[in-house]
Amino acid sequence: MIALPEYFDVASDVAAALSSGVPVVALESTIVSHGMPYPENLETALGVERIVREGGAVPATIAVIGGRVKIGLTEDELERIGRASDVLKLSRADLPHAIAARRDGATTVAATMLLADLAGLHVFATGGAGGVHRGAERTFDISADLYELARTPVTVVCAGVKALLDLPATLELLETLGVPVIVYRSDEFPAFWSRKSGLPSPLRYDSAREIAGFVQTQRSLGLSSGALVANPIDPADEIPRAEMEPCIAAAAAEAEEAGIRATGVTPWLLERIGRLTSGRSLAANAALVKSNARLAAEIAGFMSNTI
Repeated sequence: MIALPEYFDVASDVAAALSSGVPVVALESTIVSHGMPYPENLETALGVERIVREGGAVPATIAVIGGRVKIGLTEDELERIGRASDVLKLSRADLPHAIAARRDGATTVAATMLLADLAGLHVFATGGAGGVHRGAERTFDISADLYELARTPVTVVCAGVKALLDLPATLELLETLGVPVIVYRSDEFPAFWSRKSGLPSPLRYDSAREIAGFVQTQRSLGLSSGALVANPIDPADEIPRAEMEPCIAAAAAEAEEAGIRATGVTPWLLERIGRLTSGRSLAANAALVKSNARLAAEIAGFMSNTI
């Protein structure tokens, strides 16, 4: 295994998998602490881990517990961050504080990618990546996830970026940063809760084997960026874009009026959109995360034979 700092704890099943070449899928923890209410958050997290195992891979949910980086959480640790109200939301810039101050913290896409890469994990499943926020020309609110994708060689499987963002601007910035964006089995980029955004797919691949081959080629060229794999939500679980957009616009207007800023914006909007959709967005979120975990396990299986 890779030599890690002394404040890293790697779960025994993850360590065994890394030593023997069994595929591992990294999972973030902010969906547990900030993305869903309890107990739905815990149920979803456990369900996602079960799907990864059923796909022949080992799940490694990542978080900081009491100042220690955990690569793989126990059920008790998942419940701890799922129940607590004071869990820090950790991006790259926040990790040193959480570790030094011995706090509990849940990792965003950016922080999960960074820690997964340090631990030697190559594939990561999440719900949706961050991106360029609406109105970023005024606020400069752009997620660190995009810059992490530009410099950290981890393949991120998601349902696109969160639909409450400026999708065209996000795709434009990803292109500028040199991050490949692959859409799985679709010619249209997904919009998180919705299968279609009206934006064309930058790249399309129709199998996990092809995606793993793409990543192997990316590595052989010496490219150090990650890759964003957008997996459209299943038709039975989606909320069409025409239904979601008015809810997103209403929630965004309320957030602006309430003065919600910085890291509090996305959790606030997700909670408000959940209310506006009578819980449908929460159910769709849980479904798409599980679908992404299934695809990530398959990609990790092919990648374990090549990387």
